[in-house]
Amino acid sequence: MVQQEQVLQRAVEGTIPVQRGLAAKGLTTNGSGRLRVDARRNLESVLRAAREVFGELGYGAPMEEVARRAGVGVGTVYRRFPSKEVLVRRIASEEVVWLTTQAREALSSDSAGAWESLADFLARAATSGAGRLLPPETFRQAEAMVRVPAPRSATSEESLSPTGAAATSTAVGGTGVGVAVGAVDEEFGEDADPARLLALLAQLVDRAAGCGELRGGVSVADVVLVLTASVPAHASADGSAAGRLLQLLLQGLRAG
Repeated sequence: MVQQEQVLQRAVEGTIPVQRGLAAKGLTTNGSGRLRVDARRNLESVLRAAREVFGELGYGAPMEEVARRAGVGVGTVYRRFPSKEVLVRRIASEEVVWLTTQAREALSSDSAGAWESLADFLARAATSGAGRLLPPETFRQAEAMVRVPAPRSATSEESLSPTGAAATSTAVGGTGVGVAVGAVDEEFGEDADPARLLALLAQLVDRAAGCGELRGGVSVADVVLVLTASVPAHASADGSAAGRLLQLLLQGLRAG
């Protein structure tokens, strides 16, 4: 059984494996065939930089900063992503898909208890920084689940329609850039819909609460808050600050 101390230590040391994006999906081709090595390298650099910039500054950060971090010209960024909205949607979709996969694995784990499964999932999310890149509408969707609880059967993945929740678009960062929420992404599929992630999180929360391991009143919205919690950019580079923050947040969720 994975103990909380082990989860926290792995989070601090950065030993929880994180792989997503091009390498994880094997996206080495486009519609016309295999990308050139330099083009693929540039694309990987842009996506990596975009995750860093948007994770630190939010989706309102300028494309010029993404280009600077990637070490390419802003024109290179726009050749791959014709608008900021396209890049934002790509990043948000990748992160939602990755988190959904992690949540599904946590639910299916036979080697961990209910609390350990939830804690391990949150540690992975905190280490990756993926939660900070969730579409802004996700927290409001989670709050709506709390205000109007769905029937227990409605929190399962199977209960979701093929297209999930109705698609909405939320402007981010005060820039007018929208992130489509609830629509099935043609490239990433149904797992890009935050509603599917929230359904899995609801199951993790229900399971931990049912075992008496979760503090009373903890909801899916609280778990999303933990996912989106961030450590200031000036914090310790060795990850110890992130580990301490995660420990405090987990202690706040756990019963007793």
